Amino acid sequence: MAIGLSEEHAALRASVSGWAERNIPMDVVRSVVAGSTASRTDSGSDSDTDSDAGTRPAYWRGLADQGLLGLHVPEEHGGSGYGLLETAVVVEALAERVAPGSYVPTVLASAAIFASNGKAQAELLPGLADGTLTGALALTGSISGVREGGVLTISGVAEPVLGGALADVLVLPVSTDRGQEWVAVDAAHAAITPVKPLDLTRGVARIEVAAVAVPAERVLDGLTETEVGNLAAIILGADAAGVAAWCVAAAADYAKVRVQFGRPIGQFQGIKHKLSRMLVALEQARATVWDAARATGDERAYAAAIAGVMAPDAAVQCAKDAIQTFGGIGYTYEHDAHLYYRRALTIRALLGPSAEWADRVAAPALNGVSREMEIELPEDAEPMRAAIRAELAEIAVLEAAEQKRALAKAGFVMPHLPPPWGRDASPLEQVLIHQEVRAAKIKPPQMVIGAWVVPSLVSYGTPEQQERFLPPTLSGEMIWCQLFSEPGAGSDLASLQMKAEKVEGGWKLNGQKIWTSLAHVAEWAICIARSDPAKPKHDGITYFLVDMKAPGVTVRPLIEMTGENLFNEVFLDDVFVPDELVVGEVNEGWRVARNTLSNERVSLSSGSGGTGSSVPDLLALAGRLGRELTQAERQEVARVVCEGHSINALSLRVTLRQLAGSEPGADASVRKLLSTSHAQHVSETAVSLLGAAAVTAADWKLGDAGYWNRAVLATRAMTIYGGTTEVQLNIIGERMLGLPRDPEPGR
Repeated sequence: MAIGLSEEHAALRASVSGWAERNIPMDVVRSVVAGSTASRTDSGSDSDTDSDAGTRPAYWRGLADQGLLGLHVPEEHGGSGYGLLETAVVVEALAERVAPGSYVPTVLASAAIFASNGKAQAELLPGLADGTLTGALALTGSISGVREGGVLTISGVAEPVLGGALADVLVLPVSTDRGQEWVAVDAAHAAITPVKPLDLTRGVARIEVAAVAVPAERVLDGLTETEVGNLAAIILGADAAGVAAWCVAAAADYAKVRVQFGRPIGQFQGIKHKLSRMLVALEQARATVWDAARATGDERAYAAAIAGVMAPDAAVQCAKDAIQTFGGIGYTYEHDAHLYYRRALTIRALLGPSAEWADRVAAPALNGVSREMEIELPEDAEPMRAAIRAELAEIAVLEAAEQKRALAKAGFVMPHLPPPWGRDASPLEQVLIHQEVRAAKIKPPQMVIGAWVVPSLVSYGTPEQQERFLPPTLSGEMIWCQLFSEPGAGSDLASLQMKAEKVEGGWKLNGQKIWTSLAHVAEWAICIARSDPAKPKHDGITYFLVDMKAPGVTVRPLIEMTGENLFNEVFLDDVFVPDELVVGEVNEGWRVARNTLSNERVSLSSGSGGTGSSVPDLLALAGRLGRELTQAERQEVARVVCEGHSINALSLRVTLRQLAGSEPGADASVRKLLSTSHAQHVSETAVSLLGAAAVTAADWKLGDAGYWNRAVLATRAMTIYGGTTEVQLNIIGERMLGLPRDPEPGR
């Protein structure tokens, strides 16, 4: 995975990564480190190495020849005319090799100049794009300016400036009678003092200007502090994502081969879960930087602030966890891990505390600002949209029950399925159907567990089973439950013990199921039972359809901590199931069950997880409190907003990947994991805002306190049912990172 999604972005990343592997091997990086260390012990004297105290790195010309310095610069100024997203793709790829030098400082400076309206664009951008000039941008400073006769004279200090010692052009903030302005000055007009850097691969400097006259054409009109912050969050955020990516990959590779206590350390859940959470943080960083790079208008600052919260912290955390995974060797100077940790800490220091970025998120969010994750569809989608809209218009005028039946008959309920149950819809058509059903104000049937049943019956059911069960299930008229979990077989479902005994004309089922949602109202159930105990664990299981009104079925409610009844335990005592209600082959039920558990449509999730406790609900509560939130409360709200935004961005990335015909990859697994805990974080934050009022009973009828207390209790189930968080972390570690599977019991 990477920040970029498209084939073009993948090709760009592959090209840059290959070029960097050839031109920036680790011995080149180490030579810069050696030069930086030498300069630190030599009172800042010049060094012959390619450090920031010396010259541009040897590969600088190659960067320029590849066109990588001007991807975001328009063609009229010597660039390639792409955008900031393409530059972010390159920044991430180079950061994975902790590439030294002035690439990031230069593209940050040129992006700021391009964002202005002044004449400096024509003068400076061509040189910055073709590599004849290097640049640097100061994010902080105490420089003041006075105008006389159209000339701005500036004096003061800016520090620390990333790449300042190698820059030909300096972009500096200046306080004037007009407020904050930005200027581009030649480095020759400033006193530049290298500062001993934490990051040994990329230097920083102190920039001092004394009565420097800045002509009008070098004043960057239209460039604002907000936009500079946006650019820094995106470009340095991509830098942070690259650092995190190396940390995740390197630590995972090490965990596969480092053996302790007789097995690879990646097999221990403590390490596996640590590495999986690193991947989660990395994908959140990538998704938020990606979204910020593509955002425009007023939404840009909001999206960039979220990237400013997520990406630097992800890099620091991943670097720390990588060092922990490497153990003692990771703490040594010879190992590369500390170079990435230093880079991560430097990025976060340059951007400023994540708490400040969180405040930039909280302010607009509490004032109603949000960002819709809209999908840009190809122009040739319009004829398909028109046909779908016309078909839905005829359905929209029907009465409720008939409307749902018509929707199911037309294949609109689960359109990805083959006809006649679906429309064999492509990902693009699925998106259009989703959009047009909402636009027509049609409420799709609520299938609940039925949505898991349908794909399995389509794939494995007999024609008679399909004709009998699919139409009423798709229209929402047949309620299902799932008899899978048992007291001794929850996450380890294949350990189930319910017995299926072959009798004349069918089977008799005996045993207990538990945690069965809707069993007290369901008409039918899908059930797996052990039909041949002599076979291995995952074999000898058969998949049945059970009439919940059949003799021998007993349902007992399990009262949840909310005091409500959604789950049940179900006892089956000599329950007869005819042969025609076996789905798939006898003893091959595990294959059918896996289809039930894993089948997913194109993701169009809003990120709320369907729990009723979402970010908009939380923000609405904050607006009803009748008081200003404390700084700590604003931080807490912002963190939840950022998490929700990252889930939405991940969901959109999954959809876009599927539209492009590729697998969702880590985005889907990470989104699934985050979604289960997100509703918990929302409700917990809401309860903390309520303070003493949260002593009210957990009852949604009792106002905000009752509603949110019920939510904080109800959402505890989110990280248990449907696969516990711990199991999901195992899946991410094993399937996404290739870590060794847990050992079988007894081995």
